[in-house]
Amino acid sequence: MKKTNAIRLLEQAGIPYEARAYPVDESDLSGVHAAQLLQLPARQVFKTLVLRGERTGYFVCCIPACQEIDLKKAARAAGDKRAELLPLRELLPVTGYIRGGCSPVGMKKKFPTFLDNSAHEWERISISAGKRGEMVLIEPDRLCALLGAAYVELTA
Repeated sequence: MKKTNAIRLLEQAGIPYEARAYPVDESDLSGVHAAQLLQLPARQVFKTLVLRGERTGYFVCCIPACQEIDLKKAARAAGDKRAELLPLRELLPVTGYIRGGCSPVGMKKKFPTFLDNSAHEWERISISAGKRGEMVLIEPDRLCALLGAAYVELTA
Protein backbone atom coordinates (compact mmCIF):
# COMPACT_ATOMS: atom_id res chain seq x y z
CA MET A 1 0.00 0.00 0.00
CA LYS A 2 1.37 3.40 -1.01
CA LYS A 3 1.58 5.84 1.90
CA THR A 4 -1.16 8.43 1.98
CA ASN A 5 -0.82 11.89 3.48
CA ALA A 6 -2.84 10.71 6.50
CA ILE A 7 -0.45 7.79 7.08
CA ARG A 8 2.59 10.07 6.75
CA LEU A 9 1.10 12.42 9.37
CA LEU A 10 0.41 9.52 11.75
CA GLU A 11 4.02 8.37 11.35
CA GLN A 12 5.39 11.90 11.87
CA ALA A 13 3.39 12.10 15.12
CA GLY A 14 4.69 8.68 16.21
CA ILE A 15 1.20 7.23 16.41
CA PRO A 16 0.98 3.46 15.92
CA TYR A 17 -1.55 2.26 13.36
CA GLU A 18 -2.42 -0.79 11.32
CA ALA A 19 -3.07 -0.18 7.64
CA ARG A 20 -5.73 -2.31 5.96
CA ALA A 21 -6.78 -2.35 2.32
CA TYR A 22 -9.97 -3.65 0.72
CA PRO A 23 -11.29 -3.83 -2.86
CA VAL A 24 -13.20 -0.70 -3.87
CA ASP A 25 -16.72 -1.10 -5.22
CA GLU A 26 -17.69 2.24 -6.82
CA SER A 27 -21.36 1.29 -6.55
CA ASP A 28 -21.13 1.00 -2.74
CA LEU A 29 -18.74 3.38 -0.99
CA SER A 30 -20.49 3.04 2.36
CA GLY A 31 -18.60 2.46 5.57
CA VAL A 32 -20.82 -0.54 6.30
CA HIS A 33 -19.67 -2.16 3.07
CA ALA A 34 -16.04 -1.35 3.95
CA ALA A 35 -16.56 -2.91 7.39
CA GLN A 36 -17.85 -6.12 5.80
CA LEU A 37 -14.85 -6.29 3.47
CA LEU A 38 -12.47 -5.61 6.37
CA GLN A 39 -14.30 -8.17 8.52
CA LEU A 40 -14.80 -5.62 11.28
CA PRO A 41 -17.99 -4.70 13.16
CA ALA A 42 -19.64 -1.69 11.47
CA ARG A 43 -19.65 0.08 14.86
CA GLN A 44 -15.83 -0.08 14.89
CA VAL A 45 -15.45 1.50 11.43
CA PHE A 46 -15.88 5.27 11.62
CA LYS A 47 -16.95 7.44 8.71
CA THR A 48 -15.76 11.02 8.42
CA LEU A 49 -18.44 13.63 7.78
CA VAL A 50 -17.80 17.29 7.07
CA LEU A 51 -20.45 19.78 8.12
CA ARG A 52 -21.00 23.49 7.96
CA GLY A 53 -22.36 25.31 10.97
CA GLU A 54 -24.70 28.23 10.45
CA ARG A 55 -22.32 30.61 12.24
CA THR A 56 -19.21 28.57 13.05
CA GLY A 57 -18.31 27.30 9.58
CA TYR A 58 -16.78 23.93 8.72
CA PHE A 59 -16.25 21.14 11.23
CA VAL A 60 -15.67 17.39 11.13
CA CYS A 61 -17.51 14.53 12.81
CA CYS A 62 -16.44 10.88 12.96
CA ILE A 63 -19.23 8.42 13.70
CA PRO A 64 -19.76 4.65 13.38
CA ALA A 65 -20.40 3.63 9.77
CA CYS A 66 -23.74 2.02 10.65
CA GLN A 67 -25.18 5.13 12.29
CA GLU A 68 -26.57 8.47 11.17
CA ILE A 69 -25.43 11.86 12.38
CA ASP A 70 -27.80 13.84 14.58
CA LEU A 71 -27.44 17.32 13.08
CA LYS A 72 -28.68 19.06 16.24
CA LYS A 73 -26.14 17.26 18.43
CA ALA A 74 -23.38 17.95 15.92
CA ALA A 75 -24.28 21.64 15.73
CA ARG A 76 -24.36 21.87 19.53
CA ALA A 77 -20.91 20.23 19.73
CA ALA A 78 -19.59 22.89 17.33
CA GLY A 79 -21.23 25.68 19.35
CA ASP A 80 -23.88 26.40 16.76
CA LYS A 81 -27.65 26.19 16.51
CA ARG A 82 -27.80 24.58 13.07
CA ALA A 83 -25.51 22.58 10.83
CA GLU A 84 -25.78 20.82 7.51
CA LEU A 85 -23.72 18.18 5.76
CA LEU A 86 -21.30 19.67 3.28
CA PRO A 87 -22.60 19.23 -0.28
CA LEU A 88 -20.61 16.52 -2.06
CA ARG A 89 -19.33 18.90 -4.75
CA GLU A 90 -17.63 20.97 -2.02
CA LEU A 91 -15.90 18.04 -0.28
CA LEU A 92 -12.75 17.92 -2.43
CA PRO A 93 -12.15 21.71 -2.58
CA VAL A 94 -12.67 22.10 1.19
CA THR A 95 -10.88 18.98 2.49
CA GLY A 96 -8.65 17.70 -0.31
CA TYR A 97 -10.44 14.34 -0.09
CA ILE A 98 -13.12 12.60 -2.16
CA ARG A 99 -16.21 10.72 -0.99
CA GLY A 100 -15.28 7.28 0.26
CA GLY A 101 -11.72 8.39 1.00
CA CYS A 102 -12.18 11.27 3.43
CA SER A 103 -9.92 11.01 6.47
CA PRO A 104 -10.09 13.28 9.52
CA VAL A 105 -6.26 13.30 9.35
CA GLY A 106 -4.54 15.51 6.78
CA MET A 107 -7.32 17.75 5.51
CA LYS A 108 -6.29 20.94 3.68
CA LYS A 109 -7.04 22.96 6.84
CA LYS A 110 -7.41 22.03 10.48
CA PHE A 111 -11.11 22.05 11.32
CA PRO A 112 -12.76 21.54 14.71
CA THR A 113 -13.22 17.78 14.99
CA PHE A 114 -15.55 15.64 17.08
CA LEU A 115 -15.45 11.89 17.65
CA ASP A 116 -18.57 10.01 18.68
CA ASN A 117 -18.50 8.81 22.31
CA SER A 118 -18.96 5.22 21.14
CA ALA A 119 -15.28 5.18 20.12
CA HIS A 120 -14.56 4.53 23.81
CA GLU A 121 -16.00 1.02 23.33
CA TRP A 122 -13.01 0.04 21.19
CA GLU A 123 -9.30 -0.38 21.79
CA ARG A 124 -8.84 0.73 18.17
CA ILE A 125 -11.21 2.19 15.60
CA SER A 126 -10.93 2.15 11.83
CA ILE A 127 -10.83 5.43 9.91
CA SER A 128 -10.09 6.24 6.29
CA ALA A 129 -6.42 6.46 5.42
CA GLY A 130 -7.31 9.19 2.91
CA LYS A 131 -7.89 7.01 -0.13
CA ARG A 132 -10.75 4.77 -1.22
CA GLY A 133 -10.05 1.19 -0.24
CA GLU A 134 -7.56 2.07 2.50
CA MET A 135 -8.23 2.31 6.23
CA VAL A 136 -6.13 2.53 9.38
CA LEU A 137 -6.84 1.06 12.79
CA ILE A 138 -5.85 3.54 15.48
CA GLU A 139 -6.41 4.11 19.19
CA PRO A 140 -9.23 6.67 19.53
CA ASP A 141 -7.47 8.65 22.28
CA ARG A 142 -4.35 8.98 20.11
CA LEU A 143 -6.52 10.16 17.20
CA CYS A 144 -8.22 12.76 19.41
CA ALA A 145 -4.88 14.01 20.70
CA LEU A 146 -3.51 14.38 17.16
CA LEU A 147 -6.58 16.24 15.90
CA GLY A 148 -7.36 18.20 19.05
CA ALA A 149 -10.75 16.46 18.83
CA ALA A 150 -13.39 16.13 21.51
CA TYR A 151 -15.56 13.12 22.35
CA VAL A 152 -19.26 13.97 22.09
CA GLU A 153 -22.56 12.24 21.44
CA LEU A 154 -23.18 12.68 17.71
CA THR A 155 -25.72 10.03 16.75
CA ALA A 156 -29.44 9.67 17.30
